[in-house]
Amino acid sequence: MAEAQIHDFPSLFSLEGKVAVVTGGSRGLGLTAASALLQAGAQTVFISSRKAAACEAACAALNALPNLRPGARAVSVPADGSTVEGVRQLLAQVSARTDHVDVLLANAGATWGEAFDRHPDAAFAKVMDLNVRGVFNLVREFAPLLQKRASVEDPSRVVITASVAGLGIGTLGKQGTYGYSASKAAVIHLGRNLAVELGPRGITVNSICPGFFPTKMSNGLLKMSGGAEALAKANPMRRLGRPEDIAGVIVYLTSRAGAHVNGAAIEIDGGAMWQRGELNVKL
Repeated sequence: MAEAQIHDFPSLFSLEGKVAVVTGGSRGLGLTAASALLQAGAQTVFISSRKAAACEAACAALNALPNLRPGARAVSVPADGSTVEGVRQLLAQVSARTDHVDVLLANAGATWGEAFDRHPDAAFAKVMDLNVRGVFNLVREFAPLLQKRASVEDPSRVVITASVAGLGIGTLGKQGTYGYSASKAAVIHLGRNLAVELGPRGITVNSICPGFFPTKMSNGLLKMSGGAEALAKANPMRRLGRPEDIAGVIVYLTSRAGAHVNGAAIEIDGGAMWQRGELNVKL
């Protein structure tokens, strides 16, 4: 029967030969995603963040992975993604090394925790600039490289790192993350708009929405919220996120397996936001 025929199933999750750019790729979820792309067969993964030393250290760790394809490598391209000038510097560095990009992971992000009455305008603006405006500038500037080899059968991919805080209520109170939560809601909706705009150009745009993953960015909030062990016990799956949870979704969205997924926002939180039958986001 025709339904049993799956075209070239062995390559369904392969990224063999692909070129990727990962912003915020020097640590945390960005570094995990970059590792997944390389180990799934990507040929070149450009690692970007503001600090050159951090990019170099991340690339050294990635290039030392034992199961990479011959010639596969991570390349350091430091830049400040919060400004259009910084995004254009990143584009110039990538364009000097390749004439196309297959995967763009917009992962760079910032947060700020402060009580509502004291929440500074400058902090709110900084978070919105990087988490929303920076993503829009990044996708717009890289669109020509993404279109270069894009096709109906093999579209290029944009993946935005959002958060479950953009789907429900984020952290309130003494360490309220108002700008972060608002920015993640905004960037998810931006992703939906870009999905429809860029789909005809052969580019899919999707968002991932992680819950609690122990990272440098979230560790302070984890501690303030009762600690990793208590939060893990409260999760429907009785644990917090692991690197493999991010890696699997990234490979799915950027491989042939995810070629017809466009405009999605995928929660990766073990179902925590749905427990007790209501949105219950504390991130």
